[in-house]
This record gives sequence, structure tokens and C-alpha cells, in this order.
Amino acid sequence: MLKCDRLTAYYDAARILFDVSFELDANRSACLLGRNGVGKTTCLRAIMGLMAKRSGAVSLEGQPIQTLPAFRIAQLGVGYVPEDRRIFPDLTVEENLQVGERRNEGGISWTLERSYAMFPALHEFRLRQGGYLSGGQQQMLTIARTLMGQPKLLLIDEPTEGLSPLIVETLVEAILELKREGLTMLLAAQDMQFASQVADQIYLMNRGAIVYSGTPDSLKHDTDAVTANLAV
Repeated sequence: MLKCDRLTAYYDAARILFDVSFELDANRSACLLGRNGVGKTTCLRAIMGLMAKRSGAVSLEGQPIQTLPAFRIAQLGVGYVPEDRRIFPDLTVEENLQVGERRNEGGISWTLERSYAMFPALHEFRLRQGGYLSGGQQQMLTIARTLMGQPKLLLIDEPTEGLSPLIVETLVEAILELKREGLTMLLAAQDMQFASQVADQIYLMNRGAIVYSGTPDSLKHDTDAVTANLAV
């Protein structure tokens, strides 16, 4: 589904990513795991075409996308859930969802009804403006709005950051349901417990590079990798 080969990205003259390479098969989920500032967000942004300066190869279902603008990558079926959510604060929940709506073209068929079924709180507050939602509710709204675009690949950046354990549990259940339905996902996270719950494969990042690749179970037993790259 997704392949990155020696992906490199810069902010102005500062090099942030160093030859990041990995593959994500269809109907699978993977997590870029690491401390804050190691390049996880930059990697997602580079895949999505949001970095002005990048090199290397990125392909989606065998089609090169590294030279395409972000809107074309989205049209090909890549949905992006940014860490800062970027909802429309003056629109209601339902209007936010409708903004993201797109006809199904082979991905998961997503509707308002399915969004409300997955996140009942959104139905309860469907007439409330987005700016008056809690952080957890905004995160649910952002994910649901992205799903309304019928993606075949979903990129999710730090979905649990700053949220209560109860909201995190709701998001985990939603992500696991999407996995069961066959949606391919690449997540970025700092929480090893969260990553272990939702990912089939973990790519541990440090200083802009992937320093470890394995399953959640294998990482749990590799205490040296965990201590060196996750311990604060």
C-alpha cells in the first residue's frame, strides 16, 4: 500500500528526516513511535506532500507520489489527521463532517450515520460549534471528518496527546474497529502502550531516523531499544 524509500525532509536548511525507509501493507496498521521532536510529524507531513523540501521516494499502491501536491495525494485516497486537529471552530459538528464528505471511490464507505455510531458524543453535540468542544471531542471530530473523505490510507498524528484515559480508550476502540474493517493506517505516537494496542508493526524513531523495526511484542522484550529511545 505505502512505501517510503530513503525519505528525507528539511525545514529551511535544517535536515529533519534522514533516509527513512519502510513499507506498510494494505489492511495493516503501523506506528511511528518516539519521543517528541524525533521526526514523526515531519514524516507524516512529508508523505502527505506538506513539506516544501524533501527527497527520496514515496509510493502509494505502486504509484509514485513524492512529487505530487497534498491535494492530489488526498484525491488518491490518503487521509491526514493532524496533531492540531484544525477543525472549523465556527461550524457545527455536523457542518464540519459535511465539509469533509466525499463520494466513495473504493475505500470504506463512510457517512454521517457511521460517524455518529462510532463516536456517539458527536451525535449528541452535532449542532454545537466545533470551537466549544472539548479536546477529546475535537479529536473524534477530526478523525470522523477525515473518514468522511473515504480514505484508503489514514495518517494519524499523535491522536492521544493531552487526552484523558477515558477518551484514549474510546479512540483505541475506534481505531481497532477501523482495523477490523480493513482500513490501512499509519500513526505517530509517543505512548508505547497505545502503539502496542493498535499497531501490527512499530517503527521506533530517534533523531529523524528509524532505529528499530518490529512487532509490539518484540519491542516489549527489547529493553535496550526502549531505554535508549523512549526513556526520558
